[in-house]
Amino acid sequence: MTKKLSVAVFSLVAVMFFTASSFAQTGLNWDGQTGALLTPFAYTAPSPAKKLGNPEIAFHYLAGGPVVGNQMTLSATEGFGKRFEAGFTTTFDAEGSNSVNVASPKLPGALFDGGFTTIHGKYTLINENSYKTKWVPAIAVGATGRFNDSRVIGAAIPGEYLDYDGVSRTNADFYVVATKLVPVKKVIILLNAGEKVTDGVLLGLAGNAGNKVASADQRWQGNWFAAAGIAFQGPAKSLIVLGSEALQEPHYLQLLGGGATIPTTLSYFARIQPKGKPFNIDVALVQAAGKINPDADVQARARFGMGASYRF
Repeated sequence: MTKKLSVAVFSLVAVMFFTASSFAQTGLNWDGQTGALLTPFAYTAPSPAKKLGNPEIAFHYLAGGPVVGNQMTLSATEGFGKRFEAGFTTTFDAEGSNSVNVASPKLPGALFDGGFTTIHGKYTLINENSYKTKWVPAIAVGATGRFNDSRVIGAAIPGEYLDYDGVSRTNADFYVVATKLVPVKKVIILLNAGEKVTDGVLLGLAGNAGNKVASADQRWQGNWFAAAGIAFQGPAKSLIVLGSEALQEPHYLQLLGGGATIPTTLSYFARIQPKGKPFNIDVALVQAAGKINPDADVQARARFGMGASYRF
C-alpha cells in the first residue's frame, strides 16, 4: 500500500470513527435510552459540560402479531454535563386478538392492552478510551421505572391461567453496561454488553416477572443483554449500522400458571443516519415469545419493528 493510500485509508477510518462515535450517542431505544432498538448503550445523549443538551425525541413501533397487537412508544430524552441523561416514555397499543391458541383459548389479546409510562436515567462512569488508552470501553449505570403497567395481570379475565387481582403494577430495571467502538479497516465494530436486575418482562410490555406463587423478592432477577454491529459508509455518505441484540427475559410472568416460560428476546436491526442530519431510522426483525407452554402461543416470533429519532 502506498503512503498516499495509507493516509487516505487512515483518514477515512478516522472520520468514520468520529461519525460513528457521534452516531452511537444518538438514537433512542424502546425505553427512550440512548441505545439500539431494545438495549441501552453506555453513551448518553449529547450535551456540553455543566449544561443541558438539546432534547431528542423518538417514536417506536412493534407489529406484535394477532395476540400482542401493535405496540408503540413516544419518548423524549435530554443529556446533561456530557455524562448524564434522563427521559420519559409513554407506551400505548392497538389490542390484539381474543386468544393465543385456537384449540385452547386461555389467554386473550386484552392481556397486552393498556398504556403505561416510563422514566429513565443513565450516568456514564467511565468515558470510552479513558486513561490514555484505545481499549477501555465506556461504562455506565442506569435505572428505568415503569408505572401503571396493567399488562397480563391487570386484565380482568378469570380462569385457569390467570388470577386477576385488579391492581396495576410498577416494574423497574437497574443495570450496568459497557460499550466499545473498534475501527477495523473501513468499518467500525460496535460491541455492547450489560447486566440488569429487573422485575419487568419484555420491557414491561408483558407486565411483571414472577410465577403464580412468587414473593416480591423472587420476582427480581438478574438478566444479561448484548448487542453487536458493524458501521460503514452508505449511499450519499450516510452512516449505516447492521447489528443484532439479545435481551434475556425473566423466565415467568407474575400470576401466570401452567408452567409458562419466556425466552430470550432477539432483534436483527439496521440503523441509517443521513450525512449531516440530526435524525436516524431503525428497522428490525424482532423475535420475542412464541409458545410459552403447550396451550399458549403468543405468536410474537419474527415480527417487524421500527424506530425513528430526532435531535433538536
